[in-house]
Amino acid sequence: MTTSRRTFIKTTSAAGLGALATSTGAGPLFAFGASPSETMRVGVMGLNGRGMVFARSFSRGKNTAVAYLCDVDSTVLGKAMSATQGQATAAKAVTDIRRVLDDKDVDAIVIAAPDHWHAPATLMALAAGKHVYLEKPSGHNPREDEWLMEAARKYPKLNVQLGTQRRSSPRFAEVIQSIREGLIGTPYQARAWYANTRATIGKGKPAPVPSNLDWELWQGPAPRTEYRDNVVHYNWHWFTRWGTGEVCNNGTHEIDVARWILGVDYPTTVYSIGTRHHFDDDWQFPDNQEVVYEFEGGKSIVWQGQSCNGLTQYGRGRGTSILGTNGSIVIDQDGYVVYDLKNKVVKESQGVRGDPLNTLGDDALTQLHVDNFTNAVRTGTRLSAPIEDGAKTGLLCHLGTIAHQTRRKLTTDPKNGHIIGDADAARLWTREYDPRWKPVV
Repeated sequence: MTTSRRTFIKTTSAAGLGALATSTGAGPLFAFGASPSETMRVGVMGLNGRGMVFARSFSRGKNTAVAYLCDVDSTVLGKAMSATQGQATAAKAVTDIRRVLDDKDVDAIVIAAPDHWHAPATLMALAAGKHVYLEKPSGHNPREDEWLMEAARKYPKLNVQLGTQRRSSPRFAEVIQSIREGLIGTPYQARAWYANTRATIGKGKPAPVPSNLDWELWQGPAPRTEYRDNVVHYNWHWFTRWGTGEVCNNGTHEIDVARWILGVDYPTTVYSIGTRHHFDDDWQFPDNQEVVYEFEGGKSIVWQGQSCNGLTQYGRGRGTSILGTNGSIVIDQDGYVVYDLKNKVVKESQGVRGDPLNTLGDDALTQLHVDNFTNAVRTGTRLSAPIEDGAKTGLLCHLGTIAHQTRRKLTTDPKNGHIIGDADAARLWTREYDPRWKPVV
């Protein structure tokens, strides 16, 4: 990246050039400022899963390159280097995200680390002047979602794209436009679901930290605890200290679609049922859960999570159904089917059906979302999933967890989602942090 280019970017940033309004009507977005022929340099944080998808995608992009690969596991980091071998300049491998943020030639950060890192790393990146592609969920708790929305207002020239890639799907845009034009009348209820057959995580025991893992950096913002042998690399999803359960892990996608189609933000009530049925192990969330969100105007969303029972709905392992006054729609990442009130198919648009539970492949929908982010940074294109809107979905998911943990129906403020009249539940709005890593907006 040339000095003249960097100087130009700083100049345009200061002048506020290249700003465009987002589709949600939120603040302006910062256009990259450089000519379309110049390369956007990206750092990728977290490489044991989705991060590898993004490393490959950005390294192959016509106008993007991976400048840094960042992971706290040296073994994972070594494997990830192969993902960017086709670049003219090799990516640098580091364990500490702060080294990436200190490099003024890095334009954007992809955050695919564990959930407890999502919001803190995003806030650090924004403070360092970087654009962010953030994997879902947006935060570990509702307060983090609020922090991200506040940060979007504080840094209006920086783009933060939430990894809810259905927002970049042409089929979703098509059907939502048709719904706005009255395709199924007035939509009033959405049912979202996810079904898998996950195995037990067992009962872990204290163990020496593997030599390839920086356990201190892995914990980052979370309160410190001893290393146990059934946490890293995936099972952390099912521990409240680091993870957010299935409702945030996969429910974010379908709940986001439901909220998008119904045109709702914050609920008036939330309640949850479910428990851990399938195994006696360390899993700290329900493996089956049904959350009901009620909104003003008589609209509702029902989330059904089946972590250990793969029974499908409409032949789909995941998806969203929408009921309207004149018909209904079933939609997933591959397409949609429209029915009239007598259950007759009146319209259908389906893509090539793949494995809906496979999130590690280089799927076309993820690529569309990455391209949208790249274009937003480089040329000022509107983001498909700006964080100021996407974090509202994250907040909904966390309310489902709080309702489950308290075992009672929550009354919430439809203006901001805050819990009303329940001090015990309200205390779960945020979490404790390691003081060295507490997020700052």
